[in-house]
Amino acid sequence: MKQNDLVMEIKDFTFTYAGASKPSLNKINLPIKKNRITAIIGPSGCGKSTLLRAMNRIHDVYSGNTYRGEINLYRESGEADNILKLKKENEFIKLRQEVGMIFQKPTPFPMSIFDNVAYGLRLAGIRNKSELAGRVEKALQGAAIWNETKDRLNESALGMSGGQQQRLCIARAVALKPEVLLFDEPTSALDPISTSAIEELISELKEEVSVAIVTHNMQQASRLSDYTAFMYLGDLIEYDKTETIFLNPSKKMTEDYITGRFG
Repeated sequence: MKQNDLVMEIKDFTFTYAGASKPSLNKINLPIKKNRITAIIGPSGCGKSTLLRAMNRIHDVYSGNTYRGEINLYRESGEADNILKLKKENEFIKLRQEVGMIFQKPTPFPMSIFDNVAYGLRLAGIRNKSELAGRVEKALQGAAIWNETKDRLNESALGMSGGQQQRLCIARAVALKPEVLLFDEPTSALDPISTSAIEELISELKEEVSVAIVTHNMQQASRLSDYTAFMYLGDLIEYDKTETIFLNPSKKMTEDYITGRFG
């Protein structure tokens, strides 16, 4: 596999939580393809979210966790970094601008809609008012929420519906022009209409950015993704094109999980 097909590559990655007697992830190998959607599926507690959160070092908010192996980030510029070697706070800030995260529950900041999107841009050093306004508008358009927000940019984001808040969080991440967006069960707290809108948005986003999504929803994984990884008890059991995983998996455990015969 050529590296220029990839935006990220996880190699022999083992992760152990602080104080745990055994690893939560065991020697994971997973490519994340450029401008494609990779779904990570598996039963609760199998390590899906643990893996996703390692991909932008969000675990480092708490100390004492142990990483082994490599998670390589390949940038458009041709630079590559093993992100497990990053140690400084400013390196983590840059990484989380390049590898954005959308959580299960929408997490808008307690500030205006405009300032939610502008926050990361200001942190990245953008101060010019007209540039900020342009980038905020473009991000809100990209997250398909501009028409709903353009007349209320100075209102608190906390007054928005759950689905709108989630799209705002996506706009906040997209504004920074990341290499990768990580979605951790992004629609599990939303109604079917909002879920459909978020799925449509994620499908459109892959034109601009590479996506990894953790989901427990088999239909969502099969609808949305180009590639699927199936995990069980901290191991990556199988990875392939989504069509292959769902129609002709090579491992019986994968087939049993997808067809609901698991356990």
